[in-house]
Amino acid sequence: MAIAAVGQLCSTSSMSNNLALCKILIRDAVDAGAKALFLPEATDYIASNATESITLARPMDKSPFVLGLQQAAKESSLAVNVGIHVPSQGGKICNRSVWINEKGDIESYYDKLHLFDYGALRESNSVQAGKEIVPPIETALGRVGLMICFDLRFPEISLALKRQDSDIITYPSAFTVPTGKAHWETLLRARAIETQAYVIAAAQIGPHNLKRMSYGHSMVVDPWGKVLLDLPGEGTAPEIGLVDIDLKYREKIKTQMPLLRRT
Repeated sequence: MAIAAVGQLCSTSSMSNNLALCKILIRDAVDAGAKALFLPEATDYIASNATESITLARPMDKSPFVLGLQQAAKESSLAVNVGIHVPSQGGKICNRSVWINEKGDIESYYDKLHLFDYGALRESNSVQAGKEIVPPIETALGRVGLMICFDLRFPEISLALKRQDSDIITYPSAFTVPTGKAHWETLLRARAIETQAYVIAAAQIGPHNLKRMSYGHSMVVDPWGKVLLDLPGEGTAPEIGLVDIDLKYREKIKTQMPLLRRT
């Protein structure tokens, strides 16, 4: 078994402030003996509008947030999964999930395939959708498959990662309060049950600006669909939750109930 730390915070448009919060969570994760820290979608910043979001985006090798997080991961010998923004084509940005290994190197990244258009929030206005499913990463916790937030509603990606034997599937998120209350736990448990994998969903929480409120409730679900962690959905203080990742338990679930999918 190995310990995974799941971080919850309220990002703002200040990347320096957000980085400082992440360093606190890294320290807490290391003190707890975790092998990796999972952080939410858009941890680098959440802007007030699409124009500001596009303006703030930086390439990974020029982002003070990413470079600072890489250095902190290296100094702490802790792997970090984090959601960021990077410039894309046509004046848009990509919503990206990055895996920084314990040496501080960017080992893999995934760009969000499904964009969130709901009410006044129109992610497609400023974000370029990703184009591919990324193979799982070999880590100290097991094989980790990367997804982001709204991808949760589309099981095809998680099933593709299941076929590649992902032990853990990640959904760093910034769920809205209405959709969170309606569907968050239900969807996370469904993805865990059908893939027989651990599902880790680090979440943004609280008010980011006058137009945006995130649901919180960072959650971990085990391969049987049991909720192992559900962080409180109140307040904005950064915090971590801890869970044991037991790959032998996952193998037991897979053996007891083989899911022989017919395609």
